[in-house]
Amino acid sequence: MFPWNNSPTGKPQELPVPLSTIPPLNQESYTSTEQSDPHSRQSTTMRVITLFAVVLPFAGLIGAIATLWGWGMSWVELSLFCGMYLLTAVGITVGFHRLFTHRSFETNRVVKFTLGVLGSMAVQGPLLKWVACHRRHHQHSDRGEDPHSPHNNAYGVLGLVKGFYHAHVGWLFDGERFSAIRYARDIRQSKMLHFVSALFPVWVVVGLAVPTILGFFLIGGWKGALLGFIWGGLVRIFFVHHVTWSVNSVCHLWGSHPYECGDESKNNAFVGLISLGEGWHNNHHAYPTSARHGFYWYQIDISYWIIRAMALVGLAWNVRTPDNLAPSR
Repeated sequence: MFPWNNSPTGKPQELPVPLSTIPPLNQESYTSTEQSDPHSRQSTTMRVITLFAVVLPFAGLIGAIATLWGWGMSWVELSLFCGMYLLTAVGITVGFHRLFTHRSFETNRVVKFTLGVLGSMAVQGPLLKWVACHRRHHQHSDRGEDPHSPHNNAYGVLGLVKGFYHAHVGWLFDGERFSAIRYARDIRQSKMLHFVSALFPVWVVVGLAVPTILGFFLIGGWKGALLGFIWGGLVRIFFVHHVTWSVNSVCHLWGSHPYECGDESKNNAFVGLISLGEGWHNNHHAYPTSARHGFYWYQIDISYWIIRAMALVGLAWNVRTPDNLAPSR
């Protein structure tokens, strides 16, 4: 049994299962002891704070680029940043999340290894720990054992701020370990994936070395190497981190909630765009094993487009999508 998928009975489900048999989850499927305290739900004030906390750093980054253009920033540095962002973000969204955590499609060993390395280069922790943490999140979403819920803090404005901080980045400093034996047994049993996870520090160095070396040759000299390291390395990691963490914080606070699935997950179009489709978070919590998170044409889901492209050339198969997309309300 794998305990990361909520079911209509509130019990774990074994994978794989036909996705068409998993309807949108109902709030009533949880017992009263498992439900989030309704008083812990975030107010409009906190949602505004969340919006500013996410938008302003990105605006500051754009301002920095505009200021440094022609001196510390050019098309080469921008290309290194965008290229490394896309590669490592796909490693997280398509690899760590949809493939390894939820097994929403199948692929060959070469693609698995590549996605495992790219996801590790995003510097969000080893594959084993990432998968275990996310599966636990789904099993206990917005309840006491959820590792990064914003809804388990004290009341009042201070509690709201603490909730956002904890969900966005604070949980990383809790020092909690997630049982790989319980939540990621399948990853541990794969020698290749266990190898990828164990070499996490190596992949981090590779992720920093690649843009540095490219900067050295494309821009020229040690100045070019430094610029490649900053924009394709450090700034890219900062951006990928905050986009991913926004799924934990923003997408459990601010957005639409078309499916009742026993938690406070939300669909957020802005996060959906910059996270390559991960921001359609309520859709995902309603159908956790679906490879597709953006259910409608206006819900941009670049990660799913990549999976579909892989399927068209024979690099992905058994791609799982829900048959019934009707919102629960």
